[in-house]
Amino acid sequence: MRLIKFVTVALLAIVLLSCGEEGPVKLSLPANADALIAGDSAKTWMLASRYNGGHRMNMGDCFLRYRITYRRDSLFSDNNGSSSSCGPTLKGRWKAFQNDNGSFVKWESVQLPELMGIEEDYKYFRIITLNPDSLVISYKHKQFGNKERTIVDYMVPEGTAVKDRDFHNR
Repeated sequence: MRLIKFVTVALLAIVLLSCGEEGPVKLSLPANADALIAGDSAKTWMLASRYNGGHRMNMGDCFLRYRITYRRDSLFSDNNGSSSSCGPTLKGRWKAFQNDNGSFVKWESVQLPELMGIEEDYKYFRIITLNPDSLVISYKHKQFGNKERTIVDYMVPEGTAVKDRDFHNR
């Protein structure tokens, strides 16, 4: 049932994102957003799938192992450092907020400029979907050739079974 709910939400988000003429999705941030993101004290999310410029990405080992933990004390960290090939662990502060442009999670970390190739020590992630079973975020990221793409990450609570999560490994 969770998988069906997740797939439905994911497809809805894709449809909404593809309506470029109408502008970006503007989710109203729920009153309990912090609890949805970080649970009672901490909540760990795993990457269910990632889209880059509208195309589903093949998720290699680092993506399949990727976990991020949001804590209610406004701290976050990922698990990249647990594998030598995935880079250092990213740690910082997070905050969910809403403004006229939509709902966002803001990360602040002195590591961001080096790890994400940006000048600022903060990054905004647009919240597309937020409920107990899914966190869908999008963000702009410059990649190879300095071309900016929209990345959409579909996150689910750690331990959630996601069918075809590693579809490229067949």
